[in-house]
Amino acid sequence: MAERKRWFHSLLELPVRLLVKGTPIPERPVEEHLLDPEKPIVYLLKDDSHTDKVALARRCKALGLPDPFEPLQIDGREQSRVISVEKASRWLNSDDAGLPFRTQVLGILEAHRRSDELDVQIVPTGVYWGRAPGKEKPSLLAGLGDKSSPNWFRKMMLVLLLGRDSFIRFSKPVSLRQMADDFGINDRTAHRIVRVARVHFYRQRLMVTGPRLADRQAMFEQIVATPAMRKAIAEEVQAKSKSEEDARAEAIKYLDEIAANYSSNMIRVVDRIMTWLWNRIYRGIKVSNAEQVRSLAQSGHELVYVPCHRSHMDYLLLSYVLYYEGLVPPHIAAGVNLNFWPAGPLFRRGGAFFMRRSFRGNKLYSAVFREYLALLFQKGYSVEYFTEGGRSRTGRLLPPKTGMLAMTVQTLLRGGCDRPITLVPVYLGYEHVMEIGTYMKELKGKRKEKESAWQVLSAVRKLRNFGLGYVNFGKPISLTNFMNDKAPEWRDSINELEVQKPSWLTPTVNQLSQQVMREINNAGALNPINLCALSLLCAEQRSLSRKALEAQIALYLELIRQVPYHSQTTVPEEDAKALVSHAIELDKFSVVEDGIGEIISLEGKNAVLMTYYRNNIIHMFALPSLIASCVLRHRQLSEESLYRTVSEIYPMLKAELFMDWDEEGLKQQFAGQLNALENLGLITRKGELLQVPEHRSSKRNQLILLANIIQETLQRYTITLAQLTHNPGLERGQLESSSQKIAERLASLHGISAPEFFDKKVFSIFISSLREGGYMDEAEGPAKIKSLHQTISMLLATEVHQTIDEAVA
Repeated sequence: MAERKRWFHSLLELPVRLLVKGTPIPERPVEEHLLDPEKPIVYLLKDDSHTDKVALARRCKALGLPDPFEPLQIDGREQSRVISVEKASRWLNSDDAGLPFRTQVLGILEAHRRSDELDVQIVPTGVYWGRAPGKEKPSLLAGLGDKSSPNWFRKMMLVLLLGRDSFIRFSKPVSLRQMADDFGINDRTAHRIVRVARVHFYRQRLMVTGPRLADRQAMFEQIVATPAMRKAIAEEVQAKSKSEEDARAEAIKYLDEIAANYSSNMIRVVDRIMTWLWNRIYRGIKVSNAEQVRSLAQSGHELVYVPCHRSHMDYLLLSYVLYYEGLVPPHIAAGVNLNFWPAGPLFRRGGAFFMRRSFRGNKLYSAVFREYLALLFQKGYSVEYFTEGGRSRTGRLLPPKTGMLAMTVQTLLRGGCDRPITLVPVYLGYEHVMEIGTYMKELKGKRKEKESAWQVLSAVRKLRNFGLGYVNFGKPISLTNFMNDKAPEWRDSINELEVQKPSWLTPTVNQLSQQVMREINNAGALNPINLCALSLLCAEQRSLSRKALEAQIALYLELIRQVPYHSQTTVPEEDAKALVSHAIELDKFSVVEDGIGEIISLEGKNAVLMTYYRNNIIHMFALPSLIASCVLRHRQLSEESLYRTVSEIYPMLKAELFMDWDEEGLKQQFAGQLNALENLGLITRKGELLQVPEHRSSKRNQLILLANIIQETLQRYTITLAQLTHNPGLERGQLESSSQKIAERLASLHGISAPEFFDKKVFSIFISSLREGGYMDEAEGPAKIKSLHQTISMLLATEVHQTIDEAVA
């Protein structure tokens, strides 16, 4: 038998080397799963397949893991390093598999009885050939790879057709020592491991391929037959005097407009294209916190990805990353503006489903879309949608649109999903956004161009090196836990037949949307471009010597390392010098040698463009910047007075920048930031008073640059507050318009390049914050407005304050 296995191994090695890629998931399993190389490792496979073992052996060698064909010595006895749950289907389905799985596990467990120091690590390892989920009613041809334990002929065809699309998924190791200690060394424990292993591999396959695909037309018929759709069709008949047949046909027409037509073959083609594309335009993609998402998928959660929206690249980037993390690409809610030929049909086969910008006035369309989304959840497809609604033109997170979140909550109220629904916030960042030039034109008043094939071809033609892309998964939000906390009575509203709109739905969904946006910002990524932009845009003439720029970035890195913004935030490992060099290579900054050293600056259009990247991370430095502003303007003040000022302004910053700290969290962050600024020499103490470093000190200059980060935000606040102080009865619409006009004047007079400085939406957020904080109350409002105005205006430069006063008077 051993001779036969060695012969078979040798026979398979050459074709596997030539035909099989075997992408590992995760990329570095030893580090990510904390595998201990000093302890024995046994691989647990689903199938006793020679081909799988040979593919695994090649990948293990590259990863520094033990060879699965190398026998394991345990207590002086030779033990196979691979055990399999299922017997092999070999040579015309003959049964010549080795010992049953449970017997092998029990043998290794018994070895732990003989040695107290022994701790075998069992690593569940899935080998997947392709990612086709199969169909609910498979065709004869589709059935080729649609069997979980294929015989030798099927396996040969899978290797030939899908060898380049194979994945090897290493799961977290199971300690047999712990199993022995917890459950005993007996047949029941071995049986328990067998049962858990079968469930594990079932869930893992579902995680990798997704559920079986329904026939599209059969799915349409299933949707229009639901009680909610029958009711919606009846209402359409009554309201518009249509026949039931016509209303039903219109519902199916809407479904055809909306529904995805997912194809695993298209995903394979897109994988090839995207691999070429990323290699052409990006230097790489950095992915963080993915393991928590894989763990949720493995546990059977219904995943709803809610990323920020920077670019049309977002759709492709997230799906590409998920694909290589061993997760099935999600069904993606896309604007109907993207449903143009030829992109629309391609997107649809890649998992996109299309939605109109507004459902208002069309109850039938609204019902159809809601039922389609509920069916996706019911069948177990992961879903992706952008809560901002559209792409951010300024680099800031946009105020969330709550429609999709409301429908997700309503699915929970329908009891339409048996699995726990979990929202996964995702921060997407780029060192270059493809549409950045177009965004700036739109912010200056140019009308948004309609998407078209020519626009896509024009963008592709201009592709070049865009640096790095960043995909950071934020802290998942369990929908059930959130509802239990915010609306404990939600279970009373569960109704399988009716779409529920209880009184608590809107405020709860609003809170949920805010939490999603905060978690996206919590998972932000610092990178060379946004750090350079943050530094240079705060400098006079937007220029710094290279030495000063490196020192300022080093300061920001040290601040964020000493006082992390959040555990999900990522910080570059490189030092400031390397980050500046990387940023210069991307050709976004002007570099001039003047005989003393290099001067790095932002000129003309680039200064405007860089505000986009600065805005990606401004929330991370808003608090230390506010502290710096207070100390600089007051020259010296007590810590108590400083905190009082910060806590008065913070609620406005929290609403605008989607910051996450409550009152207690703010106190901790304030104390940490203040301590860090003292450690770094930017703030000193004289008795109980805080003060700034001496004049002409490099530390003082660094403090000024830090303070300037938040200055434009404080200027906008002062514009609105000054008007309310002079005219408390000003209506909201008029207040927003006049604030915008004054901001445009201030920008012209003081060289402010940020387009969002006079964005009416940003003023609207601030006014909403004032209303929520009681500043617009008729009784106490005027006094509170006056106090806040005095507090913030004290932090502005005299000339800026004078410009605002002249405009308001």
